[in-house]
Amino acid sequence: MGIKFSIRPQQPYNDVPPGSSQDGDSKAPTEKVPGDLSSRAPRDFHLPVPDQPQAHLNTGARPRPRPRQRRRRLLIKKMPPAAAVPANGSVGAFARPAPWAPDGHWVTMHRSQQERKRVMREACAKYRASSSRRAVTPRHVSRIFVEDRHRVLYCEVPKAGCSNWKRVLMVLAGLASSTADIPHNTVHYGGALKRLDTFDRQGILHRLSTYTKMLFVREPFERLVSAFRDKFEHPNSYYHPVFGKAILARYRANASREALRTGSGVRFPEFVQYLLDVHRPVGMDIHWDHVSRLCSPCLIDYDFVGKFESMEDDANFFLSLIRAPRNLTFPRFKDRHSQEARTTAQIARQYFTQLSALQRQRTYDFYYMDYLVFNYSKPFADLY
Repeated sequence: MGIKFSIRPQQPYNDVPPGSSQDGDSKAPTEKVPGDLSSRAPRDFHLPVPDQPQAHLNTGARPRPRPRQRRRRLLIKKMPPAAAVPANGSVGAFARPAPWAPDGHWVTMHRSQQERKRVMREACAKYRASSSRRAVTPRHVSRIFVEDRHRVLYCEVPKAGCSNWKRVLMVLAGLASSTADIPHNTVHYGGALKRLDTFDRQGILHRLSTYTKMLFVREPFERLVSAFRDKFEHPNSYYHPVFGKAILARYRANASREALRTGSGVRFPEFVQYLLDVHRPVGMDIHWDHVSRLCSPCLIDYDFVGKFESMEDDANFFLSLIRAPRNLTFPRFKDRHSQEARTTAQIARQYFTQLSALQRQRTYDFYYMDYLVFNYSKPFADLY
């Protein structure tokens, strides 16, 4: 069954897991994963307790269709007091204080993780109950990267520190000696890290049930503005011709011939029009897609939920939990456009003031499950 988060550090993984060769590459599978991973899962692959969303086996029953109309009965809750810990302050027999933090901080980080997962599971149970009966398919794990030595699965969320997390995974895997030595193109296009969907069925199920599954998320409006600034306010040989030209042709009246030729100069309100259009002229992109769709948190029970807003503490706490080398810390440098200020809540707010109240509401609706599942507050008071 899926592992549960605890403050017990994971032992380095030295055995070769099912579905991988001696050097970590996926075997030539005897049975390459088609659509439904669970339909031919081993009989002894059991589910965890029912109130925790997990990867499920397909029993042949048709999943209940999701209701078309969203019900907002569950409000985003303020974090209640954390559960009590033993009187001696310990949170477990295997607790190992991080080298960068006192024991009290370790306890606080553990409590924060428990609370984040509680909110996530309650939101999923309330709004996506049918997902608990769905089977994991290759699509659900296509954004998950694998690090076998420390038994880590990382779901990539663009604009939430994913470039630096991939650098960390490469160092953990022994592919690089330092995160500072890995250029951007090597991180994203070098193919050094394996995705979970490249393994055979047995390898996927084994890792989902025994590895530490983690993701890092970001406030949705800030993440959206960060993606817009990165892809449309700087020269880009892919996003301008592919997305920019289509957006300008559809949403800008009397667009100049030069703008239509290059796709440059997309404005934020035009970008949001594209995002909210159910008949988009060009498809969705991972940089602004919902985290709920990228990582399926209501289907895959993540053991660790980090946040961009507390990246340094969360990341280094996680590295201590998996017993990463003590000299490995999460990089602080900005991957691209290093001279430009990071997108903050204040900067995001400036962009969203360019929109009408209706557009802001519809954008909030678009990311509503991300706000709910990851317990982010409404960014504007007039949203409902």
